[in-house]
Amino acid sequence: MRLGKVMVIFGTRPEAIKMAPVIKELKKVQDIETRVVVTAQHREMLDQVLSLFAIKPDYDLDLMKTKQDLYSITTGVLTGLKEIMEQEKPDLVLVHGDTTTTFAAALAAFYQKIPVGHVEAGLRTRNKYSPYPEEINRTLTGRLAELHFAPTDVSRENLLAESTASFKIWVTGNTVIDALMETVHPDYKFGEDLKGVNFENRILLVTTHRRENWGDHMRNIYAALIQLVEEFNDVEVVFPVHKNPTVKDLAFEMLGSRERVHLLEPLEYEAFANLMNKSYIILTDSGGMQEEAPSLGKPVLVLRDTTERPEAIQAGTVQLVGTVQEHIYETARLLLVDSGEYNKMAHAINPYGDGKAAQRIVKVVKDFLYVRIGAQV
Repeated sequence: MRLGKVMVIFGTRPEAIKMAPVIKELKKVQDIETRVVVTAQHREMLDQVLSLFAIKPDYDLDLMKTKQDLYSITTGVLTGLKEIMEQEKPDLVLVHGDTTTTFAAALAAFYQKIPVGHVEAGLRTRNKYSPYPEEINRTLTGRLAELHFAPTDVSRENLLAESTASFKIWVTGNTVIDALMETVHPDYKFGEDLKGVNFENRILLVTTHRRENWGDHMRNIYAALIQLVEEFNDVEVVFPVHKNPTVKDLAFEMLGSRERVHLLEPLEYEAFANLMNKSYIILTDSGGMQEEAPSLGKPVLVLRDTTERPEAIQAGTVQLVGTVQEHIYETARLLLVDSGEYNKMAHAINPYGDGKAAQRIVKVVKDFLYVRIGAQV
C-alpha cells in the first residue's frame, strides 16, 4: 500500500548532516516516495555532505549568491518551492532546525496546506536576537509544524510551554548523533589540509561564525586564543575558518602569523568529525558542535552568551563562556592545567541520544501517513 510522498528540504551543511540519517531511513520504506530538495543557501559546504552521504537531490534551487542577505534567501526559497510543491504535491514536508531555509520552506508548505514535520524542534533561548536569525526561524517554524521531533525532554517542555499539543511532540534524540556514529573512525587518515598539525600536542579546535559575534566579540575570542598558545607550548589551535569575509579577514589579521595556529579552509564533514575526535578542547559559537563533541568525550566551551541547548550545560559536557577575553582564557586554561576539571567534562553523560533518532522519526512519519490515508478514504 502506498503511504504517501515525503519531501525533505534543507539548505546548509549542518542541515544536510542531520537529515542524511532521516533520508536513509525513509528510503528503506518502499511504500513512501521520498523527494529531496536543497536550496543551497550555502553551496560549497553543502555539496561536501551530499557527496559523503550519497544524497542526490531531486531538486536544487542553487540560491547562494555573493553578499546574499536574509531577504533574498527567504524570498528565493518561497518562490522556488512554490512550483516544486505544486508539481510534486507531497503529503508531508520535513524541515530541520533553525535556518532561513527551514522557516521559509515551512511557510511555503503552509501556503499550500501541506503538513510540516520539524526535526530538531523546540530549541529556545527566549531571546529573539540570540542567535540571530535562528531563534525566530525555529520559533516560527514551530507554529507552522504539525509534527515536532524534539531531541530532548527540555525541548519538549519548551514546546509545551508554547501551547503545542503534547500528542504532536515526540522525543527522538538528535539525528546528528546518528550521522556522527557513521562517520568517526579511530583509524581515520587526515589529508593534506592537516599535514602541519602535530597531533602529539593538545588540539584546541575552534569555529566562529555567528553574526552576533562579529566585530569586537570575535576580537576578544581570537585574543584569548593568542594568550593560550603563548602560554602553553604543547597547545595548537586548529581553526577551519568560515568563508564569510567578515570572519575570515579578522581571523587572518589576528591569527595568520601565529606559531601553532592553523587557519584552514572549511573542512569536509568526514574530516571535521574525525578532527573533533582528535581534539582536546572545542571552542565554538556553533550549535551542532554542542551536541556532537560530548558524544566524543570532548569538553566544549561555547563562545556565546546564550544557548538553546541547556541540556549539555546541565549534564556538564558544555560550558557557556561568552565572548569576554579573560573569561574565555581562564576557563580554557583551567581545563589545560587541571585534569580533574577536564575529566568532569570529558566523562559527563551525553544527553543527545543513542544514534537511533532517525528510526524513531521515520516510524512516526509512517504512522502519520497511514492515518492520513485512512482519513482520505
